[in-house]
Amino acid sequence: MVIGISYSQEIVVNEEMTAKYMGSGDLPVFATPSMIAFMENSSMKAVELHLATNETTVGGRIDVKHLKPSKIGETIMIKATLEEIAGKKLTFKVEAIADGDIIGQGKHVRFIVNKTDFMNF
Repeated sequence: MVIGISYSQEIVVNEEMTAKYMGSGDLPVFATPSMIAFMENSSMKAVELHLATNETTVGGRIDVKHLKPSKIGETIMIKATLEEIAGKKLTFKVEAIADGDIIGQGKHVRFIVNKTDFMNF
């Protein structure tokens, strides 16, 4: 695993991703919780091939800004780039981009864990 590895995915905003549907707001626009979930997913996918078969990553912190709204049907690019490795702690730069504009950005921290040990909490 090296600094700079990344993962990007394109999503198309649908009704189930809206603030109105999720209950985080009352408008039919891309919900902040949806954006965060895709940012976490992209971060997980950026490193999953670099882990042992008994390892995964779990989210520990996210600090993002949702800068612009997006409508149903709009295509959003979600990107996560590994910026720092500190033992089992991984820090990612996360972005959401629509039509060339950054609509969301921030940092996300994940931790490498042993799947079995983690589930024995």
